[in-house]
This record gives sequence, C-alpha cells and structure tokens, in this order.
Amino acid sequence: MERKELIKKYLDFFKSKKHKEIPNASLIPVNDPTVLFTTAGMHPLVPYLTGNKHPLGKRLVNVQRCIRTGDIDEVGDPVHHTFFEMLGNWSLGDYWKDEAIKYTFEFLTKILKMPKEKLAVSCFKGDKTAPKDEESAKIWASLGIAESRIAFLGKEDNWWGPAGKTGPCGPDTEVYYWTASGPAPKSFNPENKNWMEIGNDVLMQYNKASETEYLELEQKNVDFGGGLERTLAILNKLDDNYLSPIFYPIIKEIERHSSKKYDNTLYTASMRIIADHIKAAVMILASGFIKPNNVEQGYVLRRLIRRAISHGKKLGIEENFTAKLVPTILSIYPDYPELNKNKNFIITQLDEEENKFRKTLERALREYKKFAKNKKISGKEGFLLFQSYGLPIEMTEELAKNDKVTYDASTSYALLTKHQALSRTQSAGTFKSGLADHSEQTTKLHTATHLLNAALRRVLGPEVKQRGSNITPERLRFDFNFPRKMTEDEIKKVENLVNKKISQSLTVKREEMTLKKALKEKAQAEFGAKYPNKVSVYTILDKTEKSGFFSKEICTGPHVSNTKEIGTFKILKEQSSSAGIRRIKAVIK
Repeated sequence: MERKELIKKYLDFFKSKKHKEIPNASLIPVNDPTVLFTTAGMHPLVPYLTGNKHPLGKRLVNVQRCIRTGDIDEVGDPVHHTFFEMLGNWSLGDYWKDEAIKYTFEFLTKILKMPKEKLAVSCFKGDKTAPKDEESAKIWASLGIAESRIAFLGKEDNWWGPAGKTGPCGPDTEVYYWTASGPAPKSFNPENKNWMEIGNDVLMQYNKASETEYLELEQKNVDFGGGLERTLAILNKLDDNYLSPIFYPIIKEIERHSSKKYDNTLYTASMRIIADHIKAAVMILASGFIKPNNVEQGYVLRRLIRRAISHGKKLGIEENFTAKLVPTILSIYPDYPELNKNKNFIITQLDEEENKFRKTLERALREYKKFAKNKKISGKEGFLLFQSYGLPIEMTEELAKNDKVTYDASTSYALLTKHQALSRTQSAGTFKSGLADHSEQTTKLHTATHLLNAALRRVLGPEVKQRGSNITPERLRFDFNFPRKMTEDEIKKVENLVNKKISQSLTVKREEMTLKKALKEKAQAEFGAKYPNKVSVYTILDKTEKSGFFSKEICTGPHVSNTKEIGTFKILKEQSSSAGIRRIKAVIK
C-alpha cells in the first residue's frame, strides 16, 4: 500500500463516522512555547480540549506532520523516526471509550484488514490518584481480544498529560501488532520488541488540579494518535519501516552516493539515520524561515544535519550529499506544497550547513590528532571534541579504535548525558507555558499581541505581517516582516498606540465564520498557517475606526473580553530574528 492510499482510507473512514477534517498544521507551533515543534496531532487542539468550542464541531480528524527529538538516540533501529506523520481523530466532549475503542478496532481490522489474532492492547493499571481502567479492557474483550493479550501498565506507559503542571489528562489504551513471522504468542509481553505499538487512544477523563488532586472533567475528550510510518510498514508486510515506500527511495539514493549496500549490517543504522534526519531537516526548512543555528529550532535543525553528515562519513561519503537527497524526499510528499515552494531555500541551507560542518570537522580531526599523540584520550577530552568542535563521540570512538588509541568513551557519554539533562532543564524553564496555560496573565498577553500586530501595521505600513509569536505568563514575543531596525520614535509610537487602545476600554468579540468570509472581512491570518473552512475570529471593536474595529484576527484564543483588563504595555526589546524578520519582546504591568 502507498502512503496516499492509507491517508485516504483513514480520512474517509472517520468522515463516515461524522468527523470533520482539519488542516495539517505547521511544524512550528503558533503561540505555544511548551515545545519547539508540533509533536502530536492534538498539539494545535489544546484550547478545544479545555472547553473552547471548535468551529468544525466535536468530531475531528486529520493527518498531522510531527517532529520529536526525545527518541533521537533510538533512530537507527527499524521503527523510530524524528519526523513522522500522525493519524489522528478526536472527540471533544462527544463520544467516549466505547465508540473510541470500537472505531479504532473497526478501522484496523475491517478497513486495513489487520488480523485480530496479531493484535494486543495495554490499559492503565491504576494508582492512588486514578483507578484501574477496567472499562477499556472490557470493551477490548467484547471485540474478541483475549484476556491474555490485555496488559495493565502504569502511568509511565499508559497515561497522557497534562500538557502543563495542571490541566486535562487521563489514561490511554495502546494497540500493538505482532511484526514477526508466524503466529503471535498467546500472551502479550510488552517487553517483546516484536510487539510494535501502532496506535493509542488517550482518554482525557481528569483535570489535574494539583500533584495529588485529580478531578473528573465535565468535558471528557478522546484523542487517537497512530503512526503512519509503522502502519504503512505493517500493511506492506515489512518489519523495517525504512523498506516502505516513504523511506526506501531515500535509502537507494544514499546507497548510490556511498557505493555501500543497506543490507550490509555495518551500514544499515547509518543509512537509516541519514534518511530520517535529512527528511526531518527538509520538513523544518520548508517553513521558509528556520535556519541552522545554535538556539531553539535552529539548534535542532543543525544537530540533525550534522549527525547525518557524520554518518555519511562513516559510509565513506566525502563530498556534499545532503542537498542531493532533496528531490527524492520532495517526490514522496507531493501534498506538501511548501516543499516545492521553498525548494531552493532548503537546498541552499543544507549545502551551506554541510560546508560549515565539513570545515569544522577538519578542525576537530586536527584536535583529535593532538590528543591521540599519547595513544590515550580521556573522557573529558573526547567530550571537548564533541562540545567545542562538533565531533560525535561515536566517531571519536571509531577513530581511536582504528588508530589503536585508548579512549575512555564511557566518561564522555556520562558527560554528554549530564549536558543533555542540563539542556532539558533549561528548555523546561524556557518552554514552560503555552496554549495549555489559560492563566489570567497569558490571556491578557494574547490580546496584547493582537493590539501590537495592529499597531505595527498602522505605524510601519500595511505590508507588515505576523511571522510567529511565543507567549508565556511573563512576556510576549512577536515576529514580523520588516526590512530594517525600527527607530526609537517608531517603537514609542507603537507602544503608545497599544496603550491608548487599552485605555479606551474596547470590547473584544469572538465569532465563528467561514474562512472565506473572515478573509473577505480583512481578518489577519498567521503567515504559513493552514485553517479549516470554519474559523474563530477575534475582533477588537473601535468606533473611531472607519472599519469599526482596530484589530480582527483568525485565532483560537484565549482573550480578555475588554482591553481595559490588560494593564500597561511595555516594549522591552526590538531586534533582528532572521533575514527580513524583526522580533519584539514586551510585557504588561
């Protein structure tokens, strides 16, 4: 089966169950600093999981592109990926466990014809904060899943959320498929790697009020997520995702550039890592404004590209090759128009980063040779080669082995683990809020962002468009296109205009309308964002304006009902974000 056919079968099935299709959102989250990338199909839906009404109703479906870097060290095995597509369907306070599980089962066994005998499931085993999920287990049993194929696991395996410190959360029930040849064992052992997880129904039943208090939600939600890559491999009777139609063409290209064979186990993992990482890099670059650098999304992008190049060296590829994989990747995803639109940008960035890294590697290898003179490299020196010169620890290991140099790699890895833990802690501090946070301060800042957008267009010109935003309870960050640094006078004018509109106590009105009508009424839309046919529009009414409003934007919220609730607006900094993009950081007091 091809990717296109699987996607059609999935969407058609849930549309037949009265679900409305929502667009595939951008990989770069809008207004959400909890993560650097969209990590799941539910990510853009968080406001609706907490009670906001979705314009398209209570039953939704889509296929969402995602990036996850938490398992980056697992990439290289047959089933892990950095970039993947998630089959997703949702019930927002509509159907519950019975229909959710039955829909999942029907799709897998009736539409995709997966034999029931090869399926197993896991459910939440319960703890002091929430009871054992016997209800889900009984539903699976009623569908013919044997009791020996139902495992009960703890929170680390069968629980989702909340997205922040508090909020919607609940047990989940996961579906596994037996990938090895021959009949599946009668009993389900989740530790057996031949049982591959293919889908997961998250049952948002509780609101976490504190560390020990879980309250039943008034609006119970269902969130199904299924891995397209794993499902496609199963349907093609493959136990290796990289042999499926969405990866194998890239593998063939890597074989051609390296003159090595994928089925040679010396090279298999490296080829998988290159195929995965460059595909992910291409998808990130398709945004058209994220470039490789040392912060946030740019850092992840740089890491992916450089890790792929390092593995290219393991395959003996000495010339630039990453950009040469782009046409093949684009041919696999014809339904993402931004790939072809930004093709030149993608190729240029990959080439530039590869040139930079190859020069860096030359310096790293010179430093390695200095350390290797004494036929001994300490763990600290090996980690320094990684941190300061970008030389992967596994490459230092390989060089040392070839040169018969003693190398304390275990200490290097221990230092790397400590470094990564510190980075995660710092990231948690940076990305601790987002749409899951509907605090009073965040809500005020969301509305202040709309005022700022409108004020910039009036002071600098109507050609100014939003290019991204990031809001925490402490501050707002707003990116917009503009060719130069703003003057002090322009910054003051924008700040004064925002405060003037706050002091005028303007009403903020929410409406639902078709996307066509919203755009016709001059509602501002996020650059690059994809919207459903029906959208929420927030209007800041203003009788002094000819149009009757100061700001009108397509947005999911949350917002204040009157600008007087916001407080005093203060711009802290105006700076460059990237070529042709400026960034403002501001607070309210």
